[in-house]
Amino acid sequence: MKERDMAGSAAIVGAGIAGLACASRLTEAGWRVTLFDKGRGPGGRMASKVVTAQGACFAFDYGAQYLTARDPAFVAQVRDWERQGVAAPWPAMGDDAWVGVPGMNALVMHMAAALDIRWSTHIRALRRDADGWRLDHDEMAEGPFDVAVLALPAEQTAGLAAPIDPALAELARAHPSDPCWTVLLGFDAGFSAPDILSAADPIDWAARNSAKPGRKGGEAWTIHATADWSRRHVESDRTSVTASLLRALEERVGTLPVPVHATAHRWRYARSGKAGVGAYHQADTGLAACGDWMIAPRVESAWLSGRQAADLVMA
Repeated sequence: MKERDMAGSAAIVGAGIAGLACASRLTEAGWRVTLFDKGRGPGGRMASKVVTAQGACFAFDYGAQYLTARDPAFVAQVRDWERQGVAAPWPAMGDDAWVGVPGMNALVMHMAAALDIRWSTHIRALRRDADGWRLDHDEMAEGPFDVAVLALPAEQTAGLAAPIDPALAELARAHPSDPCWTVLLGFDAGFSAPDILSAADPIDWAARNSAKPGRKGGEAWTIHATADWSRRHVESDRTSVTASLLRALEERVGTLPVPVHATAHRWRYARSGKAGVGAYHQADTGLAACGDWMIAPRVESAWLSGRQAADLVMA
């Protein structure tokens, strides 16, 4: 029997890098795959946007700033993205550093284009009956599906898994994510400073986003706060966070022009944990899970985990 004739159906909750990598591999093998994501479109923690302020445009990556490629399979994937014009090397960050072009979200947009994804769909619960897995959201129940895959941050995985797989929920709760406050600054003039600043509390990362390959627009800076600082200020308002991190940047580089655009974004689940398991699968129920938190807090880890989850499901 051909592999396509043996394939089944899969529901994947979460359309980030892990979910998309899992879906792509299953689809290649002939599976019928549907992804569900509460977001309005591709991006997630690979978020990018273009902002116009006082007649100037600023391009920001405000989630993952770049990715590294070391595993041979992922290196091959990134090289393929480069050939297709959605990735470029960023030598300033190292020989194995890459960015999406024209923004980090270009990679997830490219991966999502060929897949069946239900955006703005918040899965509230999963349940299994004699016909397979069913997923409940605000409008209706979806299913049945032969396999269900949770491709979410650990905290969200734990919430959905608790009623159906306590072992998975416990694994997820044991590897929580760190929060991260991110500040985006747009200036109407350039100023003298290194393109990338080394970490010094409260700044974990600060860089001239406009210096990345393939970027257009004005002087755009992205600042990530350290995990400890973000945790202490996780419920602070955006205005005070923006002011604090702008002041911290000024302490590093000297007097700055007044930004024409300044805002903050709070990531409750930013830097993942490190469960060290690759991916999770219960063959008797057909439940699987994947994500960067399964391996390490890197884009490459999310991709590898998604592919591993697909392989476990197909095995």
